Amino acid sequence: MGVVIIDGTTVRAFVSDEEQFKKSVDERFEALDLNKDGVLSRSELRKAFESMRLLETHFGVDVVTPPEQLTQLYDSIFDKFDLDSSGTVDVEEFRSEMKKILLAIADGLGSCPIQMALDDDDQNFLKQAADLEASKLPQPSS
Repeated sequence: MGVVIIDGTTVRAFVSDEEQFKKSVDERFEALDLNKDGVLSRSELRKAFESMRLLETHFGVDVVTPPEQLTQLYDSIFDKFDLDSSGTVDVEEFRSEMKKILLAIADGLGSCPIQMALDDDDQNFLKQAADLEASKLPQPSS
């Protein structure tokens, strides 16, 4: 278990590093593309959001949301990602929406740092942002 401290600047720097951002988002896309057809279906994107359990908890307390309400919510999220209304989300659409989401998070954080406890093998985008920032710090000489 590790602890990272990030603020909006950390997240913006991650998004601005086009090579690192693209690599990270593309790797996540590939992991979510369960049938490896190069696009995300409605069910693949829903599984990704279900695994994050963002919509089922409120400040760490499990809440019961009616299944039809969850379906509506997941459908609206999918529609936001499906920019060309093709019924699937390609990697460009996924990258575009993830960029918007992360920049919104950066705006929300502003200059107020937050502390996050993460498993060492957790590779979410905020941890990757913190790791990128840490890699730019001068290393102590031996």
